[in-house]
Amino acid sequence: MKRLVVGAAALVAAGWTASAEAADLNYGQRAPYTVNQPLNAYSWAGPYLGGNIGYQWGSVDNNPTKPSGFVGGVQAGYNFQNGPWVFGVEGDIQAAGADDTFAPWKFSNPWFGTLRGRAGYAFNNVLFYGTAGLAFGELRAQTFGWTESHTTAGWTIGAGAEVGLTPNWSAKLEYLYIDLSTSQFAITGVSNGYSASVVRAGVNYRF
Repeated sequence: MKRLVVGAAALVAAGWTASAEAADLNYGQRAPYTVNQPLNAYSWAGPYLGGNIGYQWGSVDNNPTKPSGFVGGVQAGYNFQNGPWVFGVEGDIQAAGADDTFAPWKFSNPWFGTLRGRAGYAFNNVLFYGTAGLAFGELRAQTFGWTESHTTAGWTIGAGAEVGLTPNWSAKLEYLYIDLSTSQFAITGVSNGYSASVVRAGVNYRF
């Protein structure tokens, strides 16, 4: 009887030892998340809305004027994300103070907008992207008290970088080249169009 009790005790002790070793093994295989692990979960996906401010400079086709000035506006878009790759669409509308006078002509670009596709690569909360699409806007000519305006469409291409500051807020720096198609202006007697470079900084809020 004494031998039976000793044997049972030894068996129970062996079971506890095996269970403890198994528990240690499982814990090692499924270690809990810690703040020391790299953070790779920043998401660029979803809709966003924001504002921007910047500067543009350019030239008018078949005219010596070179309208330039400050710009500001709003943008909205939607991003899709697949791993580090980010794709989306963005539209914006801008008020512009770009103008120039070369007697007797004055040309200005009071406003413009774009509708573009975006594609980029994200390093966690830092996104580098290229963008291209449709541009549209107004080119206004003035001479001897006469004013003539044409709204035309064209194209745009550019690149930028965006940094996530919080899960919802981000800041960006962007360059765009914009080319608005030519129109026949009666007061100049030739076709005039407008092409410009735009550098702007902005913020976005993602919903």
